[in-house]
Amino acid sequence: MKYLELTVGAVLVNNFVLTRFLGICPFLGVSKRLDTALGMGGAVTVVMTLASAITSAISNYLLNFRINGREVDLSFLRVLTFILVIAALVQLLEIMLQKVSPVLYRAMGIYLPLITTNCAVLGAATINAESGHSVLEATVFGGFSGVGFALALVLFSSIREKLELAEPPKAFEGTPIALITAGILAMAFVGFSGLC
Repeated sequence: MKYLELTVGAVLVNNFVLTRFLGICPFLGVSKRLDTALGMGGAVTVVMTLASAITSAISNYLLNFRINGREVDLSFLRVLTFILVIAALVQLLEIMLQKVSPVLYRAMGIYLPLITTNCAVLGAATINAESGHSVLEATVFGGFSGVGFALALVLFSSIREKLELAEPPKAFEGTPIALITAGILAMAFVGFSGLC
């Protein structure tokens, strides 16, 4: 039951982009085309899942431990450690994408290295540490948080592709209509708040 609550909560109820408002930069920057949004959603999901697993293990077993019956608390190093882990994972992902899919690598452009500073990835790691999730729970939460991020990105990019064909008033063209659409999408996700 706890894992079901973690998955539904991460994807719908507490969606990082649409309810917590984390990770807005890639959400707005990469969401003009569906194929790019799918690639970015997949990349963020992979990084968020792996980062959640690794940072949870580090937080649970390396930053809090006992020596001779004394508890040693190094949790003040948590954010620094998490950022280093995330940066290493993004570098690995970037190298892999460059070799496996150069087209997707070029399409993501600057937004791929920016996953390192994506506050949604760091937010998932921090929430896991503060909630005291086990490594498995943290991995599930991180993976489905990434799925929720990808879902928001894909929905938004689908709507933005349709908006390219629309003729909104001159004052709403471009970024204003995108922000209004993101707001309406966020309001729709508030409807899921009673699920968990």
